[in-house]
Amino acid sequence: MLIPVRVTPRSSREAIERVDDAGALRVRVTAAPADGAANKAVIRLVAKSAGLPRGAVSLASGASSRHKRLRLEGMAAAEIRARWPGVDARTG
Repeated sequence: MLIPVRVTPRSSREAIERVDDAGALRVRVTAAPADGAANKAVIRLVAKSAGLPRGAVSLASGASSRHKRLRLEGMAAAEIRARWPGVDARTG
């Protein structure tokens, strides 16, 4: 399953805030967007929140953008929508 994510790097705290009007998960991470540090932090945070191992979450697109698509392996669309109501989960 693919989910859209909107990332805020260099935040004062790490958190999954909400699902925005476009259906993207809003994620804040303390890491800077250098050398992939923010991407790794987003993957770690989403995996922990979803109850998945880190290896089950990967970056599908948006490596150098605030707007990303994450691939979640081992989670059905219904499970994703139950955890984050309103998120635009798609197969991919």
